[in-house]
Amino acid sequence: MYPVTLIPGDGIGPEVALATQRLVDATGVRIQWDVQEAGGGVIKEHGTPLPDSVLTSIRKNRVALKGPITTPVGVGFRSVNVALRKELDLYANVRPAKVYPGIPTRYTDIDLVIVRENTEDLYAGVEYMVGDDVAQSIKIFTRKGCERIVRFAFQYALREGRRRVTAVHKANIMKCTDGMFLETARGLAKDYPDIEFDDMIVDAMCMRLVQAPEEYDVLVMPNLYGDIISDLCAGLVGGLGVVPGANFGHNYAVFEAVHGSAPDIAGQNKANPTAMMLSGMHLLKHLDEATAAQRMERAITAVIAEGQTVTGDLGGTASTEAFTEAVLAKL
Repeated sequence: MYPVTLIPGDGIGPEVALATQRLVDATGVRIQWDVQEAGGGVIKEHGTPLPDSVLTSIRKNRVALKGPITTPVGVGFRSVNVALRKELDLYANVRPAKVYPGIPTRYTDIDLVIVRENTEDLYAGVEYMVGDDVAQSIKIFTRKGCERIVRFAFQYALREGRRRVTAVHKANIMKCTDGMFLETARGLAKDYPDIEFDDMIVDAMCMRLVQAPEEYDVLVMPNLYGDIISDLCAGLVGGLGVVPGANFGHNYAVFEAVHGSAPDIAGQNKANPTAMMLSGMHLLKHLDEATAAQRMERAITAVIAEGQTVTGDLGGTASTEAFTEAVLAKL
């Protein structure tokens, strides 16, 4: 039995988390769920949206599945997600973007993965005012940070049977920070002769992703570019409601739906649980339950392809519960 921390989150989080929990359990893989609450709903009791008990649970279980969390403005951490990444040193953010038949999109042949550095860059949060009229933010790269995210991307490509890694950068302008990232990527590529390597400037990468996304496989990049490009790629394959996400460190892994908590439809049984379910599927792969993960993905995609029992964002009228029941039946 695998111990896994489950953080339902808030807004639509509990609904999509329950749907995913039911589906994972139905695969027959035995999970001992350790449910931990985080988000706006726990501030009154704990004084923070991220109680210490959540971090304690993840450190103990080493694996977590997290629903969307709303971080209240002006209270607690800048972001619960950022706090988790910092506290657990979850340095690699992985966002697969894949077209599944039945999902409304202009593209038909996309199957790529964004590997985003998760702890450095402008998101380190080192910024301040210089007098009254100048604001300054510091872009921080370390050689260690560059090396570990690039090596993670190559190891991921090997493990997943991927053929190519593309480093995305702006080294033509930012010669120290992005220059170090590119230099590191080129150097480490020599350790992986079976993986094709190239690099591309970030603005050109955005253009190519719109023109010919089917050409790309694994993209590795610094934090800010990864934040932008991962959402761009989500848009190519149908939106945030159908893309999974995961955060990895040397010791811990947190799988998550990357979309927001959608409080406007919370509790209305309207939410699409696909992103959360696919994140659960990747959790099973991480636990080396590949067969169960494959069955789970096939069940989800079969229901979407049929188009008869899908939620409103996928062009249907089904409720969260009805969609979940349809996937369970396929499984």
